[in-house]
Amino acid sequence: MLNKPAQTSTPVHELIRERWSPRAFNGKAVSTTDLTAVLEAARWAASSNNGQPWRFIVATNDDASGHAAAVAGFAVRNQRWAKAAPVLVFACARKAFEANGNPNAHSWYDTGAAIATLTIEAQARGLRLHQAAGIERDTIRATYGVPEEFDIVVGFALGHQGDPDSLPEDLPGREREPRARKPLADIVFSGKFGTPAKLG
Repeated sequence: MLNKPAQTSTPVHELIRERWSPRAFNGKAVSTTDLTAVLEAARWAASSNNGQPWRFIVATNDDASGHAAAVAGFAVRNQRWAKAAPVLVFACARKAFEANGNPNAHSWYDTGAAIATLTIEAQARGLRLHQAAGIERDTIRATYGVPEEFDIVVGFALGHQGDPDSLPEDLPGREREPRARKPLADIVFSGKFGTPAKLG
């Protein structure tokens, strides 16, 4: 299995250091226990006013036609790898608070937080997850009857990591590329925006 641990500037938890987003999945089924736990982790994420705007549409490969419909919800370039994942999920965000109907400016932020929580639970269970912004929102809305009061935020594939050489075309090379992130000085400021914070 290809491992690409983060080269962090200071030690972080193993679940964070070892997490990355493979495109290669081996097709092995995700157990109902694991899938339920991953979604349960998302359920307990923090949200503005406890609005819990997230909703998840799940397709598994034990339903071939349902899984194929979910694959079609990914952009063509992402279908190349998503089709091998045993679980495909679309995350939606409610645009307004259910309690009072007021617009929820934080619905995408909160949905992202739920997915981050879900991702760490998946990692802890030996599963891997790859998120994709490249999705066909109109197709997803039509296929699943997603109401207009929900935005379709992202799709993701969940499963067990596979062999990079199982990927088509240019993807094996991309799978093996080293991971990289901006340094903290580029993203953490103090005193004035753009002024690096003095840490440590």
